[in-house]
Amino acid sequence: MAKRKSSGGEGGGRGSVASLRAGKGRGSGGRRAWEGFKSLAGTIAIFLLLRTFLVEAYRIPSGSMIPSLLVGDWLFVNKLRYGPHIPFTHVSLPGYAQPRRGEVVVFESPYQADEAELGHDPTPTLVKRIIGMPGDTIYMRDAVVYVDGEAQMLSETSPDQARGDGTETNPLFEWQLRIEVQRTRFGDPPKQPTHDNWGPLVIPAGYFFMMGDNRYDSKDSRYWGIVPRGNIRGRPMFVYYSYVPSGQSDRPLSFLTDIRWGRLGHWIR
Repeated sequence: MAKRKSSGGEGGGRGSVASLRAGKGRGSGGRRAWEGFKSLAGTIAIFLLLRTFLVEAYRIPSGSMIPSLLVGDWLFVNKLRYGPHIPFTHVSLPGYAQPRRGEVVVFESPYQADEAELGHDPTPTLVKRIIGMPGDTIYMRDAVVYVDGEAQMLSETSPDQARGDGTETNPLFEWQLRIEVQRTRFGDPPKQPTHDNWGPLVIPAGYFFMMGDNRYDSKDSRYWGIVPRGNIRGRPMFVYYSYVPSGQSDRPLSFLTDIRWGRLGHWIR
């Protein structure tokens, strides 16, 4: 009996050690999983902080900025320059510069009711050029934009820019009546705004007038109005990747086989 107890005690001892070791293994595995989770969470948090407050990637989906930006360009956007926007709020932190006329900027579009009716995003993130600053008097005559009476000519043109009908009218132009001015030294506004003839408009404080460089293929401030300062999200820095879109390329998998090598590193002006 004593021997059996001793034997049983030894067996019980071995069983206890084995159980303890197994328990340590399970605990060690749990700790490793927890450490791995913390590392992953930390990496994601750092990525989100960088993306929210410093730099974000942006893809050009349309030709509205040809030739400055091409469909298939991927850009890095400096979000710190004008002050990073805190997501899910109407708050933006201070930046180190203010938007200036002529700069290309990324911004949240004012609400577009016509896009909402089509089931599209009514406030998409867009990239355009600042044409009108707060306090500017801006108008267009025969396809030339004037700011305070001075013609604003495009710095670059391209055969790839669309050609269109300058006499086009659109119900979306009617918003202009709210800030249209009469009897100025720049002349009176046309009775009916058209694509190439509208204004003068006086840009209110805290707002900006945006246009695409590809004027006949750009839905911009002429259509959906002026942009509040708080909607501006950042300044594109340079193209870090670019390829010919599949619809324009004769190569399969054009995002890999038809790369625009000459545009890599191209700084946005």
